[in-house]
Amino acid sequence: MTFLLIASFPDSLLRFRGALINALLARGLSVHVAAPDLPAGSTIRQRLEAKGLQVHEIPLRRTGMNPLSDLCSLLNLWRLMRRIRPDYVLGYTIKPVIYGSLAARLAGVPRRFALITGLGYAFQGQEDGGHWRSLLRSMVLRLYAVALHGTHKVFFQNPDDQALFLESGLLPPATPSFVVNGSGVDVAEYSLAPLPPAPRFLLIARLLGDKGVREYAEAARQVRSRHPEAVFSLVGWIDENPDAIKQEELDAWVAEGTLEFLGRLSDVRPAIAACSVYVLPSYREGTPRTVLEAMAMGRAIITTDAPGCRETVVDDDNGLLVPVRAVNELVAAMQRFIAERELVVRMGARSRLIAEQKYDVHRVNAVMLKEMGV
Repeated sequence: MTFLLIASFPDSLLRFRGALINALLARGLSVHVAAPDLPAGSTIRQRLEAKGLQVHEIPLRRTGMNPLSDLCSLLNLWRLMRRIRPDYVLGYTIKPVIYGSLAARLAGVPRRFALITGLGYAFQGQEDGGHWRSLLRSMVLRLYAVALHGTHKVFFQNPDDQALFLESGLLPPATPSFVVNGSGVDVAEYSLAPLPPAPRFLLIARLLGDKGVREYAEAARQVRSRHPEAVFSLVGWIDENPDAIKQEELDAWVAEGTLEFLGRLSDVRPAIAACSVYVLPSYREGTPRTVLEAMAMGRAIITTDAPGCRETVVDDDNGLLVPVRAVNELVAAMQRFIAERELVVRMGARSRLIAEQKYDVHRVNAVMLKEMGV
């Protein structure tokens, strides 16, 4: 039996789907992976091939809606499937779901699945996105509706996204759907780490407006004016996205001492270990993997009462929920953790327990494999 996994970002195959790939291999399947930016000899390709995977580089642009480019992606995926004849196809993130599902249907793949890991730029910030974002959203909606019509099951990472797809008619009522607990986290790899003595906050994200990076920076500026001993770290990179933070903004935050910028890290565990509270002021997520990693390492969480984010935190139990875009409430939550050190300890311990019981990656993958009939 052959399983084809389609991604838009090659690094995610190991970081987010590594345990799933291992589970497929353990069941004796021949596993193929397809993603852009996988030239022969590249480090990520070598690591994938070392696991025994068949690796295919495909032309796929993660961002933008270029009809000719996207048609090329669709045709290449169709040709690939006609050649390798997979028994299962699973795409995740927007373009692999849309074009992977369409290609799988055209190629006659017998078992077709999609994993909705988040809704992306087109679905966020509707009130200030202008005509272009509205047009993009309309195009994505239509493509989703056509693509998902031919799938056998669709996985969501939170119930809000599932409800949106059903209410919008993007998911046919006859197509089964299932909510899983995010991508999961390896609680052995992300183990408990001792807390630092001083208040240290951390955000790990692509540097996008919709991730709440600007709110994090403004809250850090206000808190540091009252608590100069507090440290606010930022891990990430400026992404190719219309909503990306500008380099000048980042440089200004660092120059004025508001943020400590650690850049893009291949291993985020040292950064999480160095923080006392993890912060993600995102506007919307599937289920944020970085929050799960921080929870597994025993960190209290501040995140937004938004789809995907709210699922990870029981308010006042393992963290605090704040409204989206609400800098004042974010400041208040940060100051509460500075003033009440015992909250950092208690909520961090609860985070670890929740990660073990709900988000263990092996439990999450076992559910997905059962639902796919693997």
